[in-house]
Amino acid sequence: MSTPTRPHRNFYGRLKGKSLKRSQKEYLDQDLAALSPGAVGWDENPQRVPLDLAALFDDRPVWLEIGFGGGEHLVHQAASNPDIGIIGAEPYINGVAMLLGKIRRAGVSNLAVHPGDARDLMDVLPDGVIQRAFLLYPDPWPKKRHHRRRFVTPEHLGPLHRVMAPGAVLRVATDIPDYVRQTLEQVPRAGFRWLAERPADWRTPWDDWLSTRYEQKALREGRVPHYLTFRRR
Repeated sequence: MSTPTRPHRNFYGRLKGKSLKRSQKEYLDQDLAALSPGAVGWDENPQRVPLDLAALFDDRPVWLEIGFGGGEHLVHQAASNPDIGIIGAEPYINGVAMLLGKIRRAGVSNLAVHPGDARDLMDVLPDGVIQRAFLLYPDPWPKKRHHRRRFVTPEHLGPLHRVMAPGAVLRVATDIPDYVRQTLEQVPRAGFRWLAERPADWRTPWDDWLSTRYEQKALREGRVPHYLTFRRR
C-alpha cells in the first residue's frame, strides 16, 4: 500500500514580505518549533494522523483562528481565556514572527501556531473538536475572477464544518461589502446558521473584540466593518 502524499493545492497569498528583524529571526529559531502542534505538516505526517489535542491542551476546549495576521487578536483571546487552548494558522512568515514576539511579551502558554495553510491544518484536526473559530479580515481578493480564492468557498468551508463541533460559533469580520455578500451566501450553505436578528448584531463588535491593525486601516480609509456570527448546525 502506497503512502499518501501531500495533496497539491494552489496557494495565492504572500508567504514572506520584507526582511525580518534580527529579533524576529530569533523568535522563529528559538520559539516556533515548541509552539507548533506535532505532525501538522504533511512532510512530518504523511498518513494524516489526527492531532492529539487533548494532550496538546490538557483537555481544554479548543478554538481556531484562521489567518491571524500580526497575532494581536490571537494573543488577546489566549490571555483572556486561560481555560481554553487556541490554535492560530498563518502562512505569512512575517506575521508568524510578529506573533511570536507578542507571545513572549504576554507570557501566554495556551496557544499553538501552525505556520502554514489552514487547509493543511484542518487535514489533521479530528472531527468536531473546534468550539469556536475566527476568520478576521481575510484577504478580500477583490477582482471577480479571484473570488474563488476567498476562504468563504466550499473548498475551505467544508473542512471547517467537519472540524467544528455541533453548536460551535464561527465569527467573520470584514470591511468588504462583496465579501459580506459571499459570506452570507456560502457559509449557511456549508451548514452554519447566521445568528443576527437586528442590524446592531452585525454592526457592533463582539463584547470581547480587540480591534486589529487591519480594522484600524479600514476605519482610516472610510470602510465599514461587519461582524458576522454563525453557529454550526
